[in-house]
Amino acid sequence: MAEDAPNAAAEGSQPAPPEGSADAAPLAAAAGAKAAEALLPSLSIWPPSQRTRDAVVRRLVQTLAAPSVLSQRYGAVPEPEAERAAAAVEAEAFAAASESVAAASPASVEEGIEVLQAYSKEVSRRLLELAKSRAAAAAAPAEDSAQESKDSSATAPPPAEVAASEE
Repeated sequence: MAEDAPNAAAEGSQPAPPEGSADAAPLAAAAGAKAAEALLPSLSIWPPSQRTRDAVVRRLVQTLAAPSVLSQRYGAVPEPEAERAAAAVEAEAFAAASESVAAASPASVEEGIEVLQAYSKEVSRRLLELAKSRAAAAAAPAEDSAQESKDSSATAPPPAEVAASEE
C-alpha cells in the first residue's frame, strides 16, 4: 500500500483498497461502468461498415448460387448473375434503410439496431422477390414451348397421315 500512496496522491484519488476487501467491488463496478460509457458513444450500429456490407453480398451470392433452401425451391442462379443480383439487392436494401433514418445518424444504439433490422428484412424480402421472379421467368418460356408443341401437334396431322397424303 505504501507503493500506491505516491501514485494516488499524484492522481488526486484514494489508494485502491486491497482486492479482497468489501470496498473493492463497488469501485471496480464503477470503473467498469465508466469504461463502458466511454465505449458506447464510439459504438455505431448503423450504418454498417463496407466490410460488413461486402460480407452480406458474399452470403447472398452463396444463397443464390450454392445449394440452399432458396435455390432448391426456386432454382440456383449462375454465380456471375448471382454476384450482380446480390450486389443490387444489398444496395437497394441499404438505400431503403438509409432513407428511413433520413439524413441524421441514429441517436442511440437502440435506434441503430432498429434500422439494422429494417435493413436485414429488406435484404430478405428483395432476395425472395428476386428468386420468385427469376423462377417465374424461367417457367414462362417452358410453359410457352410446351403449349406451342401441344398446339402444333393438335393442328398437324399424325405422321402416318402425312406420309400417306404425300404418295
